[in-house]
Amino acid sequence: MTLALFAIAFLLVITFCYGGLCAASPFGDCRKCRGWGHAITTDRKGKAKRGKDCRRCKATGKRIRVGRHLYNVAARLHRDGTR
Repeated sequence: MTLALFAIAFLLVITFCYGGLCAASPFGDCRKCRGWGHAITTDRKGKAKRGKDCRRCKATGKRIRVGRHLYNVAARLHRDGTR
C-alpha cells in the first residue's frame, strides 16, 4: 500500500468517526467557558466563585459541533429546495 493510499484511508476513517460523533452527540462543551456556563473568578481571599454568565453559549455550557451545524445547513437547504 502506498503512502498516498494510506493517507486517504486515514482521512476517510477520521471523517467517518467525526461524523459518527456528531450524529451521536451533536453538542459539545463550550470552548470559552469549558462547559461551565459561566466564568470562574476569585475573590480577594483567592477563593473561587461564580462569575458572569457565558455569552457564547448563553450559560448552558454547550455548543453545537461544527459538523452537526454543517449537516443542519445542508439538510435545511435540501428541504427548502425540494418543496
